[in-house]
Amino acid sequence: MSPTLETGLVAGLGSLTAASLALGGYAYAAMWPPSELFGPALRAPRRPGELALTFDDGPNPAWTPQLLDALASHNIRATFFLVGRYAQVVPDLVRRIQQGGHLIGNHSWSHPNLAFTAASKVREELRTTQDTLAQITGQPIRFFRPPFGARRPFVLRTARALGMEPVLWNAITNDWSEPSAERIALRLATLIVRNQKSGFATNIVLHDGGHRTIGANRGPSVAAATDLIRRYRYSHRFITLDTWM
Repeated sequence: MSPTLETGLVAGLGSLTAASLALGGYAYAAMWPPSELFGPALRAPRRPGELALTFDDGPNPAWTPQLLDALASHNIRATFFLVGRYAQVVPDLVRRIQQGGHLIGNHSWSHPNLAFTAASKVREELRTTQDTLAQITGQPIRFFRPPFGARRPFVLRTARALGMEPVLWNAITNDWSEPSAERIALRLATLIVRNQKSGFATNIVLHDGGHRTIGANRGPSVAAATDLIRRYRYSHRFITLDTWM
């Protein structure tokens, strides 16, 4: 191999390695919940006796009513991050969530990955959902969870400019694809113990809806939520996220 070719090959490999590291760093900053490289977001404070049940991707006319019944039967309040295009279709269900004393948050209009979405589309996704939910509920929406947890500095700035606090989590499973409510609840219970040992509250993500269709099957998620309530209702305090503000 000639010296010139060898030098070019080394330089090319170096550039490829640098690009791979940069891409990996961006993915960590954009997607990993504990990362604050792109800015802070609410996860959970040092209040280990508290649990926040949060539900993403609704409202879902097939399962959200059953979840609301389960929460009401135990006098538990939760936080619902709603997809704007679904909320527009079933506004009465949105109002039922509100009337149950639950907190409603913005989960974008169509659930895109906002880490790679054009700035104009990011503004449209957040603002349209914000306006729709405020019109339905008659109240400003104060919390925003980015779909997939994906964010970048512009996404967080836009949410705050609209008067919303960005929210992530510190306890999640694959409940959207796991058929066993028992396994979902067991995994979350393990994370609750871990967070408590570290001195933190637990911000739990479950799903009452699915971003691909408004009527996704969320029976296991609803059953797992009921399991967690029964397990922790006497030992922990269930709160809505505004308690941590």
